[in-house]
Amino acid sequence: MKRSFSKVLRTLVVAAGLSLSLASGMSFAERAPMVPLPSPSGVDIPPLSVPANPNSLANGTQAQAQPANPSIFTAPNSDPQNYVSIPDKQAGVLIQRAGQEWRLIRNGIITVYGGWLLAIAFFGIIAMYTIKGSIKLHEPMSGVKIKRFSALDRLIHWTMAASFLALAFTGLMILYGKYFAMPLMGGVAYGSFLMVCKNIHNFTGPLFTLTIVLFFLLFVGKNIPGKGDLDWLLTFGGMFSGKHVPAGFFNMGEKFWFWFGMTFLGLLISASGFVLDMIVPFMQIEYLRGTMQIANIIHSSAAILMTTMAMGHIYIGTIGMQGSIDGMKTGYVDATWAKEHHELWYDKLNK
Repeated sequence: MKRSFSKVLRTLVVAAGLSLSLASGMSFAERAPMVPLPSPSGVDIPPLSVPANPNSLANGTQAQAQPANPSIFTAPNSDPQNYVSIPDKQAGVLIQRAGQEWRLIRNGIITVYGGWLLAIAFFGIIAMYTIKGSIKLHEPMSGVKIKRFSALDRLIHWTMAASFLALAFTGLMILYGKYFAMPLMGGVAYGSFLMVCKNIHNFTGPLFTLTIVLFFLLFVGKNIPGKGDLDWLLTFGGMFSGKHVPAGFFNMGEKFWFWFGMTFLGLLISASGFVLDMIVPFMQIEYLRGTMQIANIIHSSAAILMTTMAMGHIYIGTIGMQGSIDGMKTGYVDATWAKEHHELWYDKLNK
C-alpha cells in the first residue's frame, strides 16, 4: 500500500515538474525578442551565391539564356513573371501575393458576409411564414383548370431545379463544410465526403447550364416587361398592402428572377465554373493562378447571391402561396388562382 502511494506521488511530482518546465519554457519563448522579418514572406534575402548587383553578371552564354534568373531570388515575393526554363511559366513567381489576397477575400468577405446573407434570407423566410403564413386566395377554388405549362416546360424546370439543389448543397459544403462538417466527421471522412461533393458539383454544372439556356429560349417571350409590371414593382405585388395588382403570364417579381437571378447570375456562375473546371469551349484560355482566383471569387459571390434569391423563389412557389405549385406540378392551375394572381393573362385567355 505504501509502495503504491509512493509511486503515485512520484508520478504526480514528475508530471508537475514537466508541466512547469514546459510552461516556463513557453513563457520565455514568448518573451524572447525576434528579429524582424525583412518582408511578409521572410525569404527574400539574397543568398550569398547571388551577386549584390545582378546586372553586373558577365554577358556569357548562361547570362544570355537566363537573363532574369537572379531576380527570382532577389524579389521572390512579387507577382511579375521571372524567367524559368521549364514549361510551367508560373514557376517564375516563387510567392504570389495575389494568392494571399484571394484567400482573404474568399475566407473573409465571401464566407463571412455570404454566410450572413444566407442566414438573413433563411430566417427572414421563416419569420414571414410564421407571421403571415401562406398567402391564401380571397375566393374559394373554382375547380376549373387552366393549362399553364407543358410537359416539356415542367421537365426542363424540374431538371434545372434538381441540378441547382445539387450544386447549392455541394457548393455550400465546399465553402462552409470545414467549419461544421469536418469537426463532426473527422478529417479523413470529411476529405472523402468532400471529394464526392466536388465530383457531383463538377459533373452537374454543365447540365445546369444547359437547362438555363433551354428554359430561357422557352420563356424569354413571356418575360418581356409589359403592362402592369411597373405597378407591381412599386407595390411589391401588393404583398404588404394586401391590394391586388394585375399581372400577365409572369409578374414583375418572376421576371426579375428570370432575367437577373436565373439568366444573368446563372450564366455568370456557369461561365466561371467552366473556367474552374478548365472546360471553356470555343476559345483559348490560359488557366493560370490569377485567372482561377478571379473565377473563384466571381463563382462564389454569384452562387451565394443566386442561392439567396432562390430561397424566396422556392418559398413563394411552394408553401408561401396557395395553389402556386400546381402549375409546375400538374401543368394546370385553378381559374380562381389565375384570375387573382395573373389577371391580365386570365382576361386574355377568356377574350
